Amino acid sequence: MLFSSKLRALFSVDIGIDLGTANSLVFIRDRGIVLREPSVVAIAGDNSKRVLAVGDEAKRMLGRTPGNIVAIRPMKAGVIADFDITEAMLRYFINKVRPKNFFAKKYFKPRVVIAVPGDITEVERRAVEEAAKAVGAGEVILVDEPMAAAIGVGLPVSEPAGSMIVDIGGGTCEVAIISLAGIVHKHSVSSAGDAMDACIMEYMRRVYNLLIGERTAEEIKMEVGSAFPMEKEMTMDVRGRDIVRGLPKTMTITSEEIRDALKSPVSNIVEAIRSTLAACEPELAADLVDRGIVLSGGSSQLRGLDKLISKETGLPVTVADDPLSAVAEGTGVMVGSIEFLMKSKKAI
Repeated sequence: MLFSSKLRALFSVDIGIDLGTANSLVFIRDRGIVLREPSVVAIAGDNSKRVLAVGDEAKRMLGRTPGNIVAIRPMKAGVIADFDITEAMLRYFINKVRPKNFFAKKYFKPRVVIAVPGDITEVERRAVEEAAKAVGAGEVILVDEPMAAAIGVGLPVSEPAGSMIVDIGGGTCEVAIISLAGIVHKHSVSSAGDAMDACIMEYMRRVYNLLIGERTAEEIKMEVGSAFPMEKEMTMDVRGRDIVRGLPKTMTITSEEIRDALKSPVSNIVEAIRSTLAACEPELAADLVDRGIVLSGGSSQLRGLDKLISKETGLPVTVADDPLSAVAEGTGVMVGSIEFLMKSKKAI
């Protein structure tokens, strides 16, 4: 038995995966985050669905592919939209970090912890589990994204006191109040990074008759996007295609304009937080007065979002030190904690 355990430790790896709508991160026990790539797959444009590229290479193809290549995101709002392509993406990520030894691959399947949105259905949960097992995972354990994010940022989730996490990724915004290692209240909305990009694209089309792609919209959001008035507003030159003339065109936009364009998804995030707080028990609400709210996820880095949430809720708000890695770090902690894994399996 001891010999078997030593063999497993030598040849197998325990893996934590943040399978996000925009980006996927892979955590290896005792090594940390070893992979961080976009959740994008480039496939052949025929019916074969032959995978041509995954991750960074595939993202560079978005909006630039010829007719015989299609670059897609197989995850929508945090769940699997295309099972076959997601399976191919998972296989790429897992194979990239697993030992290359044939003996290890055949006899020592990794234990995999995957973070999923808190409100996905049982059918969607099974789809994630089946996709992971189909690409060589042994035991597959699903955990709620907000719980993984809370653990990843170091919140004291096991204590008998309230902690609040707001994880804003590409597809969903997950709001949760946690106490005694369990989620007491949670709320999920699809107003997150992708919704912000879509609003920017629509604004440019409606106001300037300018067509821009997803990558350009994301660049605008990162460069001049904000949720709260800034001390010094900014401008940015944007290139796209004129709808009327059909020719390339450059426009100069301001940060005030983009803040206005983002008003709808930002308001939805704030409302989700307020709704969750409204359902909170008085004792937990009292805890949050001191502990405040912690933001994680890539889209939580939108300028001034923490200030806006603090103004609307009256609570202190902080952004995690490494918001992009929070969920993946949380799955890594759970991979190394049998106690947490057992609690998660019971919760699922």
